[in-house]
Amino acid sequence: MYRTHNLGELNKTNIEEDVELAGWVQKIRNLGGMIFLDLRDEFGITQIVINDEELQKQAKELTTESCIGIKGKVVERASKNPKMPTGEIEVVANTIEVLGKCKTVLPFEINTDQEVREDLRLEYRFLDLRNEKLHNNILLRAKILKALRDNMDELGFTEIQTPILANSSPEGARDYLVPSRIHSGEFYALPQAPQQFKQLLMVSGFNKYFQIAPCFRDEDPRADRAPGEFYQLDFEMSFATQEDVFKVIETVIPNVFTKFTNWEVDKGPFIKIPYKEAMEKYGIDKPDLRNPLIIQDITELFKNTEFNAFKGKIIKAIIVPNGAEQGRKFFDNMTEFAVQECEAKGLAWTKLEQTGEVTGGIAKFITEEIRDRLEKEYNLERGSSIFFIADEKLEKTQKIAGLVRIELGKRLDLIEKNVYKFCFIVDFPMYEMAEDDEGNPKIDFCHNPFSMPQGGLETLRTKNPLDILAYQYDLVCNGYEMASGAVRNHNPEIMIKAFEIAGYSEEDVKTRFGALYNAFQYGTPPHAGAAPGVDRMVMLISDSQNIREVIAFPKNKKARDLLMNSPSKVTEQQLKDVHIKIISEN
Repeated sequence: MYRTHNLGELNKTNIEEDVELAGWVQKIRNLGGMIFLDLRDEFGITQIVINDEELQKQAKELTTESCIGIKGKVVERASKNPKMPTGEIEVVANTIEVLGKCKTVLPFEINTDQEVREDLRLEYRFLDLRNEKLHNNILLRAKILKALRDNMDELGFTEIQTPILANSSPEGARDYLVPSRIHSGEFYALPQAPQQFKQLLMVSGFNKYFQIAPCFRDEDPRADRAPGEFYQLDFEMSFATQEDVFKVIETVIPNVFTKFTNWEVDKGPFIKIPYKEAMEKYGIDKPDLRNPLIIQDITELFKNTEFNAFKGKIIKAIIVPNGAEQGRKFFDNMTEFAVQECEAKGLAWTKLEQTGEVTGGIAKFITEEIRDRLEKEYNLERGSSIFFIADEKLEKTQKIAGLVRIELGKRLDLIEKNVYKFCFIVDFPMYEMAEDDEGNPKIDFCHNPFSMPQGGLETLRTKNPLDILAYQYDLVCNGYEMASGAVRNHNPEIMIKAFEIAGYSEEDVKTRFGALYNAFQYGTPPHAGAAPGVDRMVMLISDSQNIREVIAFPKNKKARDLLMNSPSKVTEQQLKDVHIKIISEN
């Protein structure tokens, strides 16, 4: 053993003990007749005192971040440091051994508040992970994973691993393809989710399945979405309804959040918001309920308006209590945000002063009748401001209004602090309008192609596809999608019809989803499940602003791993082994 104690765990009870310690040199202070080292490991920091002249010569050769071992005696510290857990003691060294020397010049300082370019941090991730905050994020992630497993085990779920080399299937993103050496011209696909496998487990008679599942999707990265791969708490239950799934989430998620944060955490049952209502009130299907602002439809108020920008448009309004106190610059800046960031043509606004007078912006188009109706029907209070969003298309109006609502919440500091607010978004549309490869309009699945349509086969046969709702749901926390799930379609007849509406023939279904199609012929139980995202969960609990801060070895914004230099080119022989030839682009 290189050490008898972990750094950070020594205290007054250890005084006069001989100890062996090991760790990284965080700081060196040469006071002439005495040298002090701050020695750090995963458990904390202990001050090392070097009095011996020969040891001081050795200490003067040390560099910060070198890994060393020392032997010495624990003594009471004369000048105590109440900010350190070990601030009452120090260790007088009698031997020093360099276990791993560090270069004199570091690419960046490890434990500092100084801003470091992210790509440099990712290139030297092994150093970056020594940073206390980042290091603790990864330790927190491990504890959260254990807590999730413990909770699922207590609820009677069985952990089962599913394949990584799988088949290609349309699940919302591009697949990562893996060429087969043995089967020329054929490919595996890394699973976007264990969707088909977990449904097959239900057919196999397993009652409750879960796993911490890796998922692979070739999609663009965002601050809250890691490129390429992510992890989710994937679970499925036989003979389960939507409400059964909600009860599991309302048990596990608050338990885990409460265990690892001192913020206020919503307890179940969570609020349920239909998708259509979410889009109307918040302009987004992952609303941040900490923001009190609500979007309201006021199209009818302006049906006879003389204001050309509103004529024939869908009009949404956001009323900001006490917003009238803001100066003209604030409104100009919000207009600039709407135009530049939201692709809006403009952003109309006005104020209702305490006197009852309508001022600023488009005040001259706010008639006395409109003002009175806004006060009576839309709860417009005096001293408030109003922002108006107008466009010919409902979806665009909602989107712009949603982004403006979020920005107003941030700029006016309206977001409730130190709280996690959860809700379920329910009743998603089964289908949406999309475009095929040639840009022609087509009907496609909106959410998950394996979901059960509300109303079953009869609905698929008789209703306009765009009016069909599905038993699909999302869990949302503080403006982030935390989980997606659905009651699954377990009826082959419904499955064929659902895919037919989206342009797939029965042969397509048999070819692309042959295992599920075949399994559904052999007594499939009703089943449902969901998949909370682990990375995003850790990001929220640790109050991190970027998902890369909670992943040990993440890829950068361009989906590159700068530490391992991937993706990278491979040899011609490797390509020949898997029957692939690279065609260079001219």
